[in-house]
Amino acid sequence: MINKNRSKKILFLFAILLFGFAIFLSVMFLNAFKSRKTPSLFTSESTKAQRGSIISADGFHIATTKKLYKAMVNTKNIDPQKKELFIELFSIYSGIKQSVIRKKIDSKHGTVVLSYKIDPKTAKYLKSLAFELLKYKVFVEYEGRHGERILQGLSIIESGETREYPYGKLLTPLIGYPHKVEEDGYTHVFGVKGLEKSFDDELSAQQNGKQFAMRDVNNYMILNRKSFTKQAINGYDIKLNIPVTLQIKIEKIVKEFKKTLEANEVSIVLMESKTGKIISLASSNRFYPKSIHKRDYPSLNTSAIEYSFEPGSVIKPITFSLLLDKKLVNPYELVNGHNGKYKIDKKVITDEHKFDWLGAEDVIVYSSNIGMAQLAQRLSGVDIYDGFHKFGLTKSSGIDLPYERKGSMPNLRQLNYSIYKATVGYGYGIRVNLVQLVKAYNVFNNGGKIVTPYIVQGEIDQFGHLIKSRHEQAKQIIAPSTAQRMKKILIKTVNQGTGVGTRTEGVEIGGKTGTAHIVEKGHYVHKYNSSFIGIIDDDTHKYTLGVTVAQPKKSHFASLTAVRVFKAIVDMLIDEAYLIPDYKKFPLPPYVKKH
Repeated sequence: MINKNRSKKILFLFAILLFGFAIFLSVMFLNAFKSRKTPSLFTSESTKAQRGSIISADGFHIATTKKLYKAMVNTKNIDPQKKELFIELFSIYSGIKQSVIRKKIDSKHGTVVLSYKIDPKTAKYLKSLAFELLKYKVFVEYEGRHGERILQGLSIIESGETREYPYGKLLTPLIGYPHKVEEDGYTHVFGVKGLEKSFDDELSAQQNGKQFAMRDVNNYMILNRKSFTKQAINGYDIKLNIPVTLQIKIEKIVKEFKKTLEANEVSIVLMESKTGKIISLASSNRFYPKSIHKRDYPSLNTSAIEYSFEPGSVIKPITFSLLLDKKLVNPYELVNGHNGKYKIDKKVITDEHKFDWLGAEDVIVYSSNIGMAQLAQRLSGVDIYDGFHKFGLTKSSGIDLPYERKGSMPNLRQLNYSIYKATVGYGYGIRVNLVQLVKAYNVFNNGGKIVTPYIVQGEIDQFGHLIKSRHEQAKQIIAPSTAQRMKKILIKTVNQGTGVGTRTEGVEIGGKTGTAHIVEKGHYVHKYNSSFIGIIDDDTHKYTLGVTVAQPKKSHFASLTAVRVFKAIVDMLIDEAYLIPDYKKFPLPPYVKKH
């Protein structure tokens, strides 16, 4: 009986030992085959490429990109005894008020974003601060859900990019503005208006950078044959034809005249006649691209291309050049002025100044609607439509900006009627924009050739090479002799006609005024747009300059509004040596000097 009990005890003990051994084997088996988190032998780093800059002709960065960082802290890691020390130091380094930091820290027990808008320089200082705070035990570990020890402290992480405009309102609305979009936690910008929009693909980051390599015990990369590097390629920089020094002075002029003339807006376009380079495009209505308010909405559009209007008498030289080119008019023939009133169909056409008879070219010089209405009858509807199309008035100008409104004109069937020929001939019933007018007038200063206006010289790649923009070749649209004759007529218009206010000794100026009623709800109202489009030459420079004054209240006549703006810009161009006067070659005519 005793032996039997002893055997049971031995068997039970053996069973316990066997069970324990089985557990031991099971644990060893699981440890041997379960997946374990071992430190990686490799490490990687990524770099975000940046959007390119917009650079002026004289090398100033008008629009640039700045990286943004966000600062985060895990409040569980902050030693309660050193909380105020952390708040004080972070405030000093970041420039954020202590009360703002304290409020954010007290709002959540866990990870808190202290700022999304840390600039690169501040980010560098805050990273140093984060290291020092760890060193002085401002941050302490805490135990996680699974017993792990957690120490996160202060983290500074690249969070996106922002667009910077160092010169504020300068060159707006031409350069446009961007919008933000978040992608995988990173904020990018893209263009919405102006050059930011039309060159968005070129300006956008081309390729993000990445490095992948083995690491040493300190987690530093070991760059060798096994490592991989993909270089970050930033967006192209865009270089303009417009110098900042010139643009600042012109923007000052148009701003002052907007106030003086009590106008809604003053716009100008200044172009090199031979090349089509636009060296200034300015508006009196500008805004800060970084902080657009509701009151800025009317200023967001580039009026020189996005606002089309009935041009009035500035169209007369275009019509007259078509007649000249087809040899349908002799500049010296006489035209009946009908003493200021002339009826076509049911419409009575009037002139501001009454004429009995005047020379055909004086129809331009003294801006006779009646004279032009009669001369335009010599053109067929096809002649007018095709002619205006050749001058670029019925299609986009080709300028390197988005959202251009190309305007409109009557159709071919309508243009066969006398009244449509007349009204279109002197600038009503047709809509154009300012850049189209400058492009058309430029033909008279370029030997009858039309060129495409452009703002951007080209793109600068990551190696600093300028890739010049390509443009259509200049195209002959009227005979050189016709262009030369029209140029003389425009010069005569300045010397003794409606453009006398622009006369400047030492340079050659020709141009034409235009004053046109504005249509509201299908009816002409007592509001006006006034324009002066002209050419300005010295011995080596040739420019075409267009000015539009929208709804001036002091006076609606172009001779008292747009002409004054034009003259002020000419004087400034002389002061800044864009024009070099030659008083022997370009003296004022004797009959002008007498006045």
